[in-house]
Parts: sequence; C-alpha cells; structure tokens
Amino acid sequence: AYLTKHPEHVGDTFYKSIPDPLYWPTFVVAVAASIIASQAMISGAFSIISQSLTLGCFPRVKVVHTSTEYEGQVYIPEVNYMLMIACVAVTVGFRTTENIGHAYGIAVVAVMVITTCMVTLIMLVIWKTNILWIALFCVFFGTIETIYLSSVLYKFVEGGYLPLVFSLILMTIMGIWHYVHQKRYEFELNNKVSKEYIKQLVEDPKINRVPGIGLLYSELVQGIPPIFPHFISSIPSIHSVLIFVSIKKLPISKVTPEERFLFRHVEPREYRMFRCVVRYGYKDFMGTPVEFEQQ
Repeated sequence: AYLTKHPEHVGDTFYKSIPDPLYWPTFVVAVAASIIASQAMISGAFSIISQSLTLGCFPRVKVVHTSTEYEGQVYIPEVNYMLMIACVAVTVGFRTTENIGHAYGIAVVAVMVITTCMVTLIMLVIWKTNILWIALFCVFFGTIETIYLSSVLYKFVEGGYLPLVFSLILMTIMGIWHYVHQKRYEFELNNKVSKEYIKQLVEDPKINRVPGIGLLYSELVQGIPPIFPHFISSIPSIHSVLIFVSIKKLPISKVTPEERFLFRHVEPREYRMFRCVVRYGYKDFMGTPVEFEQQ
C-alpha cells in the first residue's frame, strides 16, 4: 500500500514507511533482531562443526565447552574469526544491502528445501511414518518451497551464487578430510603389526633396549600401529618400557583421575609393552606433554 502511493521509495521501503515518532524505536528493534539472528547463526555453525569433528568430517580445531551440563554448548575461536573475515569480505565486496539480499534470499530458501528433504528422510528411516503422510508432507511443503526457489533463482548471477560458493568450498574441505581420515584409519586397522614381528624385533640383537619409558600415539585401541616398524627402522632402539597411547573423548563433562587410564599388556608380557587408553571428558584439560607424562 505504501509503495502504491510512494513508488519512488522502492529502494528503502521499510524505513521510509515508518512514522517519524517510531523511527528510532523501530531502528533499535531491527538492529537487535539482526544481532540475535547472527548469534543464532554463529552458535549453529559452532554446533555443526563440533559434530563434524566427532564424525571425522572437519579439520581439527580447538573446541571450548562453555557448560558442564550441555555438551553442545561450545565456542570455536578459529571458526569465529573465519566468520568475521567472511562477513567483512562480503560487506566490502557486495557493498549494498540489495546485493547482499540476493545471496541471503537464495540461502534462506535453500535451507528451507534442505530442511524439508532431511525431515522427509527422518520420517522415512527413523520415525517409520506411513508413506501416504510422507507423500502429503512432500507435496505440500515441496510445492510451496519450489515456488519460493523459482522466484529467487533469477538473482543467482546478481550475487546469489555466494552461498553456493561457500558451500562448495566447505564440502570440498570436509570431503577431502573425511576421505583421508577414513583411509588412514583403515590402513592402520588392516596393517597392524603381528605378534611374530614384535617377537623378532625384541629378540633382534641389532635393536637396543634403552632405559626409560617410550610413548607412541595411535588411534587404534587394539593392536600395534604400522608406524611402529617405520619408527624402529629410523631409530634402531626402543625403550625398556613401551606404551602405545590412544586418546578417546567421552560424552561426559569430566572423567575422574582413577578412571582416566586403562592399561593392559601387549603379549607376550616379558617384553614390557603396554596399551594405554586415555579417556577425557569434554571439560577435562589435557595439559602439556610433560604434565601428561607425569599423570
């Protein structure tokens, strides 16, 4: 109605349509809404990346848990700075709210479409919903969202490509990281050192047993990792006591010191080799390597 009377204000309709006495209260509410929405997006990014780290789908970053009651309440400094740099770059590159709005519109509609697809998958696989209800859900929401999507796709070349570019970059990074992480774990799992090799290694006169305790990290909780023979070939000596350490995170806030370390012998016992599984909660502090050795 306001545009029909004032078509010249098409570029700034929202603020031009506000009565003068309500301008500043509306301005404050609009800014507050923007801050709340941005905080929700930032918190959602932290949560998603934290879950991706658990699944081995994202490069390792520092995760700070801000609550002892809720595991999902996290803060990731590196991601926070990356989001800041991205916001500044988009603002400088697009310059006007109109150009940014093109990217924002496609991003919002894309989220709606993806959400509908994921809910449909959950209804089908987890909830075991009747297929008729699933079809009705898809037709109803899919029709509405397809109309929305078709109405914003024409803005793709005018800046709407930005969400797709960011998505492709993140998907590429996550896909490569997950592939490499999975292949490395499979290699360690399928190429564990046999007991016969350990026996030959310990009894080899060319291999010296030096005094002290040696720690060798591995993600495997069973067996000897394949990096061990490479280590011995580079340094033809091993410590008199050798411990293969595996660190695991538990979905609890803290692990008591008496329950943190699980030790067992690597057969045969006379070779003085041990397997140690170290368990940490999400609020436990690992400390420096020296502090870890002292524990």
